[in-house]
Amino acid sequence: MSSTPVDPLALERQVCFALVVAARSVVGLYRPVLEPLGLTHPQYLVMLALWEREPMSVRELSAALQLDAPTLSPLLKRLEAAGLLERNRIPTDQRSLAVSLTAAGRDLRARAEEVPARIVERLGMDVAELESVRDGLTKVIGAARTAG
Repeated sequence: MSSTPVDPLALERQVCFALVVAARSVVGLYRPVLEPLGLTHPQYLVMLALWEREPMSVRELSAALQLDAPTLSPLLKRLEAAGLLERNRIPTDQRSLAVSLTAAGRDLRARAEEVPARIVERLGMDVAELESVRDGLTKVIGAARTAG
């Protein structure tokens, strides 16, 4: 009985490929759910961070979202133009900006509370299974940071 050697370069064996396809697929599921809220997925992530804690400096928000400033800045500008947040200089450090929600941004949270359940429904997976996937990905992120 001969066994076929495993190709270490087979596309379907690559962690990076599975991560990229999973990310694109899941983010794509968010699009129609977030559209009625007037948010893109990256904007939703900014709002999630601010609903959790605000005000935050741009530096703190950048760290929380693991985004660099050039990527975060246009997101903040669009959310500010939409009336959902405001950016103001921090009085004790004029070089830094504080990001705060407006009343409209705070009010949007109530409508956004349905998003997680709708995504779970669209995925058709058990919440415990999704939490396990999230925990595994968090472990991969930590290992990649340590290795990098």
